[in-house]
Amino acid sequence: MKSKMKVGTQWTVQVLLAVVMISAGLAKLTSVDSMVRMFQEIGLGQWLRGVVGAIEVVAGVLMFSSIYSSIGAALILMTMAGAILTHLFLIGGSALPALVIGLLAALLLALKRSDVVEPRRKSRIEIQHRA
Repeated sequence: MKSKMKVGTQWTVQVLLAVVMISAGLAKLTSVDSMVRMFQEIGLGQWLRGVVGAIEVVAGVLMFSSIYSSIGAALILMTMAGAILTHLFLIGGSALPALVIGLLAALLLALKRSDVVEPRRKSRIEIQHRA
């Protein structure tokens, strides 16, 4: 059984990630000037801005689901890894915001690990008892 503190922490992180990711994604999708300039510096084309923005919005929306939030957290973690590498090797600037968001996504995955792993263990036990 989950503790109230663990559940509260999970939902706090999920809501925080949802707000950050949806706002960042919408900024990219609505062509905010700073986002357009940043993706020009990256040099791969503005199509990438749309793809990253869509991924961020989808990941943010998934944070509102207790079932699919792990998928959203994994999407955020991969996106933030790309953002960190982009800042370090292509455009400069601080990678700290992406690092913090990535760490929050990793924390959420760690907190939800038992939700993902436990059902598999239970199903194996049930299968063994039926046989």
